[in-house]
Order: sequence, then structure tokens, then C-alpha cells
Amino acid sequence: MSTEPILLVGIDGPKATLTMNRPKQRNSLSEDLMAAISEQLAALAEDPAVQVIIIAGNGPAFCAGHDLKELTAARAHDDRGREFYAKTMAQCSAMMQAIVNYPKPVIARVHGIATAAGCQLVASCDLAIAADTTRFATPGVNIGLFCSTPMVALSRNLPRKQAMEMLLLGEMIDAPKAEQWGLINRAVPENALDDTVAQFANTIVRKSSLAIAFGKPAFYQQAEMELASAYRYVSEVMVNNMLARDAEEGINAFIEKREPVWEGH
Repeated sequence: MSTEPILLVGIDGPKATLTMNRPKQRNSLSEDLMAAISEQLAALAEDPAVQVIIIAGNGPAFCAGHDLKELTAARAHDDRGREFYAKTMAQCSAMMQAIVNYPKPVIARVHGIATAAGCQLVASCDLAIAADTTRFATPGVNIGLFCSTPMVALSRNLPRKQAMEMLLLGEMIDAPKAEQWGLINRAVPENALDDTVAQFANTIVRKSSLAIAFGKPAFYQQAEMELASAYRYVSEVMVNNMLARDAEEGINAFIEKREPVWEGH
């Protein structure tokens, strides 16, 4: 048994990187790995010094989805795995929702492959930067297991026809196509991946963390509303944001042609 932690945590000033560390299993999402990610996200949410989270994978792949050996072993249970499968899907769904509902931006640093729940993880992050050699798929249909939970995140990123193409065909798409379809923000040469992720993260941390804390949840909330309700909701968000000291400072700095000094409130 490996003594290496299954999740590596690195802090670089206002940036925190969570690196999935099951390289031999292509960082498949075991119970323990999902628990570790969820626990670290919760801990970092309470750290005011951390403003951006980066999720990465160690080894040859970003994430190959759920751990199929773990799922298969549960078939030996008296209920043929029903309780374990229900628990696993609920755990995964909670983790993905935690990323969407997270108060800080989350960036996926993607390489190798991102398949099934790994593709879901990419789609759940706020931003995604991938090496141009990365391939993506929701291939469950190929093994008799439709990617229904990945479909939730996928269908909220891609147009319907493209999402259904991935779900029904189960075929790999390359990074340039993933960028074209809207699954990722950028497909870049592998040797530029870290620099591009850092560029995105560094740009974000120069902004008001309070403004982002207002804006990120509002983005996802309004997207699920009908038009009039969305405008009512975000108008109230804007009012509260305008009353914050950071908005006052930012507007004054713009008028006075100087750099703002954020206070975070």
C-alpha cells in the first residue's frame, strides 16, 4: 500500500492547489479521494488568505472518473451494491455542487484525459485550462452505464446537441474541440499549461475578493431563473455590492486614476 497522500495540497500566497494523487488509477474518484477534496475545500473556504483554488491531477491523467474497481467490488454485497452506489453518487454530486457553490473561483488544470466523472469535474469548475493534447469523454454508454450524473454538469456548459453527442457516442473529443464547444476556456501547449493557469489565477487575485464573493454565486443562481426573477435577484446583489467598501474604493480609484486598495469588505 502506498503511503503517499491521495490529495496533495500546495499553498502559494493567495492560490491553493489541490492535486489528485492516485496516478496509477488515473486519479479515479474513490470514496477517499472525494472525501479528501471535499474536506480541503471546506477548510480553504475558511482561510481569508486563499482567493483561488486550482484542481490538478498527478501522473498521466487529470481524472478518469469513478473508481470502477471500487464500484465493482460492491456487487458482492447482499444488496448487489445499491447502498454503496447511492452513497457514492450522493457523495460525488455533493462535491460537484460544493465547487459550483464555492465562494472562491475554482480553476481546473487539465491534462491527459478527463473522462466520465473526471469530465464532470472539469465542467463543474468555474474555469478550465487544458493542455492541447488532453482528451475528454463521457464514455459510460460504451460499458452499459450512461453518464447521467456527468450529464448535469456537461449540459450546463455545452449546447444540447454537443452534450448529447458526447453522451450518446461516448467518443473522445480533443482539447481544441472542447474549447470550441465551451467545455474549457483554453487549450494550450502542454509546456504553457502551468503558466496559463497561473496567469488566470494571478489576474483573479488582483481583483476584490468581496466583489467575486458577490458575483460568483449570483452567476449560478440567476442562470437557473427565468428572466424577470433573475434581474430582480441580481439587482439586489448589485445594491449590496455597491454599499460595500471595496466598491466605494474601486470606483474612487477609477475616478482618481490610481490602483485600488482592497479591504475585502
